[in-house]
Amino acid sequence: MPSKSAVELEVGGHTVRLSSPDKVYFPEPGFTKLDVAQYYLSVGDGIVRALRERPTMLHRYPDGLAGEKVHQKRIPKGAPDWVETVELFFPRYSLTADELCVTEIAQVIWAVQMTTVEFHPWNVRRADVDRPDEWRIDLDPGPDANFDRVRKVAAAAHDLLDELGIVGYPKTSGGNGIHVYVRIAPEWTFDDVRRAALAFARELERRLPEDVTTAWWRKDRDPAAVFVDYNQNARDHTMAAAYSLRGFPEATVSAPFRWDELADVEPRELTLATVPKRFAELGDLHAAIDDEAFRLDALLEWAERDEADPSLQAPPEPRTDGGAGEGKKRQQVAPGHAERVRKRGRT
Repeated sequence: MPSKSAVELEVGGHTVRLSSPDKVYFPEPGFTKLDVAQYYLSVGDGIVRALRERPTMLHRYPDGLAGEKVHQKRIPKGAPDWVETVELFFPRYSLTADELCVTEIAQVIWAVQMTTVEFHPWNVRRADVDRPDEWRIDLDPGPDANFDRVRKVAAAAHDLLDELGIVGYPKTSGGNGIHVYVRIAPEWTFDDVRRAALAFARELERRLPEDVTTAWWRKDRDPAAVFVDYNQNARDHTMAAAYSLRGFPEATVSAPFRWDELADVEPRELTLATVPKRFAELGDLHAAIDDEAFRLDALLEWAERDEADPSLQAPPEPRTDGGAGEGKKRQQVAPGHAERVRKRGRT
C-alpha cells in the first residue's frame, strides 16, 4: 500500500498539514504520526489546559522512537503566525529563545507536525515567568522500588496536603513514578518554591524514613526508596504535561487519575490506545486545578526551621551550566534572566 505524503487536518479554524502521516513513531504497537495527532485531538481540552500560556520545551523524535530524541527550546523557523511563543532572553550567553506557548489545540497539532511527541512546560505562565504558579511534587522511585512503594508515598503526600489544607492533582509520570501538581499563588520566586518543596519532601521523609529519600546524590540514596525530587521546581526545569505522551515503547501517557484510584492505577495501562476512551468517559480530571490557588507560607516556615538545623545537609543549587540551545541532553539556563512576551510575528 503506497505511503501517504500528507494529510490536512482542520483544527479550531486552522489547517494543519501533517506530512508523512503513516510514519511509525512507536514501533512496538505500530502507532504513527497521525495516531499521535489524533490522540492529542482526543484529549484536546486536557492538554491545552496543562500547557496554556506556559513556555514549553518540545521533545521531538524526527525518526520515531528508533531514532535520536531532540530536546528543543526554540520554535523551528517557518511556524505559522498563529503559533504563540514566549521569548526568553539569557544574558549570560546574549541569546534568546522563542519557546512554544500554547493557547489552542491547533498549536499542539502543529508541534506534532514538527515531530513532537512529548510536551514539557515550565511551572510559570507567560504573564510572569519569574513567579511560578505551580508547585510540582515528583515521586521518582529508585531502581529497586516497586510501584506499590510509590503508591504508599503518594498516599502519604495526599494526607500531608490535606493537613495543610491544600488540594493536589495527581497523575502518572508515564514511567514508573507519580507527579502531584498544586496550583499556587504566583507570589514567590523559583528559589522559594523549591525551598517549600524541599520542606514538604523532608516532612514526608520523617514520616516514611524507610520509603522516602531527599538525598540529592544518587550514591547517597537507598535504591529501594522513592526520591521526592524538589529540584523539579527550580528555574527552567520541566516535566511532562498532564496528557503528554511519553517516549516509551508502549506509548504511555502522563495521565491524571483520581485519588480514589491510587490503589489500582497501573501506569503501563494508560497509553495512546486507552486514554482517549478514558478521557471521553471521565473528562479532564485536572479540570478544576485553576479554581483555587494555595499559599506556601506554612511550608516556608518549615523551610526556615530546617535551614536552622545543622544536622540537615544543605542541598546543592540547581545546575546552571547549560545554554539556550538544543541537543540530545536537556540544557538548563542561568538564573536571573529577563523575559518578554510576544506573539510570533507580532509585537
